[in-house]
Amino acid sequence: MEPKKIITIAGKLGSGKSSAAKKVAKLLNLTHFSSGDFLRGIATERGLSIQELVKQAESNPEIDKQIDDVLKNKGGESNLIIDSRLAFHWIPESYKVYLEIDPDVAAVRMLMDLETNESRLKSEHAKNIEEMKAKMQSRYQSDIKRYKSLYNIDHTDHKHFDLVIDTGLPENDLDTVVQKIVQGFLEHCKKAT
Repeated sequence: MEPKKIITIAGKLGSGKSSAAKKVAKLLNLTHFSSGDFLRGIATERGLSIQELVKQAESNPEIDKQIDDVLKNKGGESNLIIDSRLAFHWIPESYKVYLEIDPDVAAVRMLMDLETNESRLKSEHAKNIEEMKAKMQSRYQSDIKRYKSLYNIDHTDHKHFDLVIDTGLPENDLDTVVQKIVQGFLEHCKKAT
C-alpha cells in the first residue's frame, strides 16, 4: 500500500508557511489547506480580529477544537499540503516542515502582506512595524500557552520536524525554500515505500 502523501508546514508568524505551501502544492499537484485562512474565516464570521479571536481561544478551547477537528479529518486524505501550527501533531505520518524566522524580518513581511492579502485585510490590522511585532509576540505567546495547556506540546520545538528552514536568511528565498521542501518530501516518500 502506498503511503499517504501529506506535507505539514508549521512555523513562526511571517515565516512564509502559506507562500511556500501554495508553491509546493502547485509543483507536486497537491491540494493546499491553510489553517490560517480557516482561522481568519472564523474571525471574520464572528466580527473579530485575529488578535481578538486568539484571546478568546485562551478561555474557550472550542475555538482550537474546531480547527483541530478539521486537521484531524484531513489526516484521512492524501496528496495534500497543510500549513498549520499543529497539523504535524495531528498527522504524525506526514512529512513535517518547520519554517523559522527572526521576528524583525517577519514583522516587515507581515506588514507588507497586509497591504495585498485579501484574507488578512478583514481580520488583521497594524499601523507600523512596532505594532505588528507586538501583535505577533502576543499571538505567539498565546499559542505557546494554549497548546501547552491543551495538548502538552511545544509546537516550536524543532525535534518534532523532519526539516527546519530559516526563511529569514538571505540564501533561503521562497524558491529555495520550496526546492528544499520538495526535495526532502520526495526523499521521504522513497524511504516510506
